[in-house]
Amino acid sequence: MGDEAKIFTLSQVSEHNQPQDCWLVINGKVYNVTKFLEDHPGGDDVLLSSTGKDATDDFEDVGHSESAREMMEQYYVGEIDKTTIPKKVKYTPPKQPHYNQDKTSEFIIKILQFLVPLAILGLAVGIRIYTKSG
Repeated sequence: MGDEAKIFTLSQVSEHNQPQDCWLVINGKVYNVTKFLEDHPGGDDVLLSSTGKDATDDFEDVGHSESAREMMEQYYVGEIDKTTIPKKVKYTPPKQPHYNQDKTSEFIIKILQFLVPLAILGLAVGIRIYTKSG
């Protein structure tokens, strides 16, 4: 086969999502980590839950050591066809919405500050009328 890296699509990789057949996509490379499942310090569930998608973020978030990265080389089976990975656009919300969310919650708090006393007042008046007519 020479040095030609085998190219897999994400759907091909997604088929390998069992404890006895587990492939992951990390940094554009495809790894068959089946043999590694029981040795993975983080447990096999973590690896299995990262199948069928680009697991780069999951992998980087944990912060793996250099030795972990070197160890991965032996599980390397090929490259992922990057066009088959859904674009990450929807996962990185721009800074703007956070600002709006703050505004929204401030607005809700203002409404509550206004409504709660009204509700209490209404309740008090209602009770008074109710007890009078009783």
